[in-house]
This record gives sequence, structure tokens and C-alpha cells, in this order.
Amino acid sequence: MGALIPVEGLDGAGKRTLTDAVVTDLRARGLRIATLAFPRYGVSVHADLAAEALRGGHGDLAASVNAMALLFALDRADARDELSKLLADNDIVLLDRYVASNAAYSAARLHQDARGEIVAWIAELEFARFELPVPNVQILLDVPVDVAAERARLRGESDSSRALDAYEKDGGLQRRTGTVYRELAETDWHGPWWVHRSGDDPATLAARLAEYVAG
Repeated sequence: MGALIPVEGLDGAGKRTLTDAVVTDLRARGLRIATLAFPRYGVSVHADLAAEALRGGHGDLAASVNAMALLFALDRADARDELSKLLADNDIVLLDRYVASNAAYSAARLHQDARGEIVAWIAELEFARFELPVPNVQILLDVPVDVAAERARLRGESDSSRALDAYEKDGGLQRRTGTVYRELAETDWHGPWWVHRSGDDPATLAARLAEYVAG
């Protein structure tokens, strides 16, 4: 059974860039690596409904923190069998976002911290009720909020399909989310967390992951 390793962080933090570099390094070491990104836009109806809501669709759906969290959770629940197969067939499965994203953004929307009611509700919903696998290690890509925001803005300008949504446009929300992410990491929320910061070498992270799966 492979190791489940989500990469978490703000919109524009550089999760995809980091993941691509780590995957290349790990495969060069001979490890079997699979990747999956959440939300699964264009694949999951739940993810697409959430994206549409964040761009003004579906009435007041986006106003409900629990409703939006449920849509993102249902997206992952629908991918549970796919996740199980990837874990069975690979040494490492790297995820671009997972349950902690739902917890961090939802808590930030409600001005709660990592010990808040919504974080506990999401953990119960996704790990207990939906029986999603608990990560072996969660990696927080911790970058300054302003840097992440600028990257997200430039990405949206260069790719119309990735235009900023309501969460990405809200600088206060992004700052609060970053704080909750750090609290989740500091308390090892549902397993150990590693923190990767701007300027850290992806090769160092890849080496640490290779050592981890080697036991």
C-alpha cells in the first residue's frame, strides 16, 4: 500500500509546480508515483457546482459555508475508489489539496481557528462518514499571502479558465486561511505535517519522501 501525501496551501502558493518537481525527482529514483488534484473540476459534478457557485451561480449556495464544504467533500467521496486503486498500485500518491483545504478555508470563512466547530465537522464528515483514507504525511506549502495572491492573479490573467473565484479575490480570507493552515500543521491535525517554505529545495523534500517510504 502506497503513502498518501497531500500538498496543501493557499491559492497561488505553487502546489502544482512543487508537485511536478517532486514527482520528477521521485520517478528518477525508481519510485511509482501517482497524482490527483482536488477539486476535480470537469470530472466531478460536485466540484463543478462548487466552482459555479463561487462565480455567482446557483443563487445563494456560496453563502453557506457548510453547503460549499459538503460539495467539496462529496467530490472526494466520489474519488474514494480511485484513491484506493492508486494507493494499491503506487509507492506514493501525491494530492494537490485534500481534506485539510476544506477545513482551513471553511474555518477562515467563519473566522474560526483550527479548533473550531467546522474543522471538527469536516473531519467527521470526510474521514469518518465518507471513510476517506487518512494521509500518511501532509505537506504545507507555506508562502507569504501577498506572493500567493499575485501568482493567482497572474495565472487568472493568462488562463481564462482559471480566473479568480470569490475565495481567491478575498485577501482577508486568504490571510485567515493561511493562519488556520499553520495551526493545523502545528497541531499535526490528522497525522504528521511537514512545512515546505518559499526557497526550500524540492529535491530535499523528494529525498525526505523517498526515505519515508523506504521505511
